[in-house]
Amino acid sequence: MPDSSARSAALRNIASRFVATPKAATPGLPSPTSSYFGINTFGARQMRAKLPAEVYKKLVESVRLGKKLDLEIAPTVAQVIKEWAVSHGVTHFCHWFQPQTGLTAEKHDAFLSFDENSIAIEKFSGDQLIQSEPDASSFPSGGLRATWEARGYTAWNPASPVFIMESGGAKTLCIPSAFIGYHGEALDELTPLLRSSDVLSARAIELLNLVGDKGALRVYTTLGAEQEYFLVDRGHFALRPDLVMGGRTLVGAPPPRGQQLEDHYFGGIPERVQACIAEVEHELYKLGVPIMTRHNEVAPSQFEMAPIFEETDIAVDHNQLVMSVLKKVALRHGLQALLHEKPFAGINGSGKHCNWAMAIAADNDLDGVNLLKPGKTPHQNIRFLLFLAAVLKAVHKHAGLIRAGIATSGNEHRLGANEAPPAIISVFMGDMLTKVIEDIAAGRVGKAAADAMIQLGVAKLPEIAKDNTDRNRTSPFAFTGAKFEFRAVGSSQSIAFPVMLLNATVAESIAELTTQLRAELKKTKNRDDAVLKVVSAAFRATKAVRFEGNNYSDAWVVEAKKRGLPNLRRSPEALAQIVTAQSRKLFTSLGILTAEEVESRYHIRLERYIKDMLIEMHTLSEMADTMILPAAHGYLAMLCESAENGKDAGVKPLPQVELASAFAKMVSDLQKAAGALNAAIAKAEHMHDDAAKQAQYLTSSGADAMAAVRDASDALELKMDDSRWPLPRYREMVFPV
Repeated sequence: MPDSSARSAALRNIASRFVATPKAATPGLPSPTSSYFGINTFGARQMRAKLPAEVYKKLVESVRLGKKLDLEIAPTVAQVIKEWAVSHGVTHFCHWFQPQTGLTAEKHDAFLSFDENSIAIEKFSGDQLIQSEPDASSFPSGGLRATWEARGYTAWNPASPVFIMESGGAKTLCIPSAFIGYHGEALDELTPLLRSSDVLSARAIELLNLVGDKGALRVYTTLGAEQEYFLVDRGHFALRPDLVMGGRTLVGAPPPRGQQLEDHYFGGIPERVQACIAEVEHELYKLGVPIMTRHNEVAPSQFEMAPIFEETDIAVDHNQLVMSVLKKVALRHGLQALLHEKPFAGINGSGKHCNWAMAIAADNDLDGVNLLKPGKTPHQNIRFLLFLAAVLKAVHKHAGLIRAGIATSGNEHRLGANEAPPAIISVFMGDMLTKVIEDIAAGRVGKAAADAMIQLGVAKLPEIAKDNTDRNRTSPFAFTGAKFEFRAVGSSQSIAFPVMLLNATVAESIAELTTQLRAELKKTKNRDDAVLKVVSAAFRATKAVRFEGNNYSDAWVVEAKKRGLPNLRRSPEALAQIVTAQSRKLFTSLGILTAEEVESRYHIRLERYIKDMLIEMHTLSEMADTMILPAAHGYLAMLCESAENGKDAGVKPLPQVELASAFAKMVSDLQKAAGALNAAIAKAEHMHDDAAKQAQYLTSSGADAMAAVRDASDALELKMDDSRWPLPRYREMVFPV
């Protein structure tokens, strides 16, 4: 009997596909990369040649120093932007913003207008550049706004260049923007991030002035987000309701070969995938996104791209563009980009390692100084240790809150799964720096800062910024030389929220160290000596959060409990850290979030978790009832018919009977598990009046019900006639022909 299933048809189609020529290599497109990099962006540098000197100066001050844009220059800036956009074939513009969906949003308006003679013209005013008013009622607000309150305002963020997005032959001018409510409440991910950047800058400058480093105009953070993702054939994706609805496979028996041969990591990139990635990079380069690295990741069909570090506010925008462009271009190649943290069970999931540091903008020799990089003098190294202590204090005090920043339904499947950092937040410092910290904490160096630096080997201390020790790939938050690598962030997440939390907690720690240093300076006249005393106390107080061993081991879970570190394994309990008294005080005292905005962040994330879980449960129930069980019943009927035919023919012994009986038991197990899943769905949906209770039920009983269905389904998959199985198998999806 010929196999005519949709799955087999997809396999035949995939096998016959040709490899598309990467767009970046086709004739007529510019090369090398430097000749067209940023061609679709128009930032402050590009405006320099177009704007009057005074207007350009005010714009640069707005960008460089974080000042509000002078509204008097807005019409001039808008005119220059419009002329540039129209010259590139742009017909529409939009304020491109980041609501609390984890994605971006935009509403397009045409440049089209009419003059006094009703003649069509292109028009773009200063008011249109600065602000727009999209409907805000349907975006998540977490109770900040009533559903009948529709007004929300987008406001241009001049620190992030405007850009042209090309899609389907259309060109749209995108204006990176913040999104706020009628009363000024933050409705987006960007506004709190910008606030946290401002607060961190102010606190850091205050501390720098106190230690004698005058002249800093701004302290900014830098960020490099390494994006992991899977690429699978679009034909397979379309046949998997679980991938379509939730981004991960809810059933699927493991193939004989997964990643155990370790042959995919850094291997040759498959030609079809290479063509796709090359075009993704080409589109991103035009948008000014500095992608530097591409390679195969650990799991089959898993890949990674990473940028050069940028200022955090721009890096956040650029990572959103990376995810958007990746998904869009993959479709052109018959591929589907999967950004879910765990699309396939049994092989590694995907993360987004965020490399974070702090630097100084100044008009003197402090300009560009990385505060997390050792220097050449005792004072510079004392300053480095002081800001290092601030980060350690932040992570130690707010480990639970930082864990909340990465709490999603997808990341829940990845964290702690012997492939990613555990749910326990700790810091890795490396052998050399750990010895420095412990010597200072234990008082094994001189009380005078200059003598202490000499004893520690001031000439060697800058080597900390280099590869002085092996990297710990198991740590969720590791010092990797002049920066920290926040490795626990999920691949599908907007990085704005977790980085905002990092900025906020470090800003608070810097303020605490400033207060302690002021008190110490009343007793210790030498500034560097006073700093050393404050640093020593901070290192002693944060010992528990420093861990140099294997974060994947069971022994670390036991040890972390002894140290008093929180182990928030499930998302609902982690999200609750957002609304603790300590977290509320952090946000409100720094002015990053109001009390109402804090509450909204918790409810939006908890509601998203609940919706994600219910979507998965409903999808799995439908797949079991409409795809897997019908196919299994059909196969069982064939087995029963075979047994009956054998009996009529007098065949002895009759193995078909034994086979049919065993398979019938497996089908019954799936039916029972599916029934229990439906009961769990019904119970969960009746808990809608208590979100916290509902989330807790879903993360325990709901997840268990889904696991039982999966186990029963996967058992059937391994026993059923291959031609009758209705879903693409793992071996077909992650090992494409």
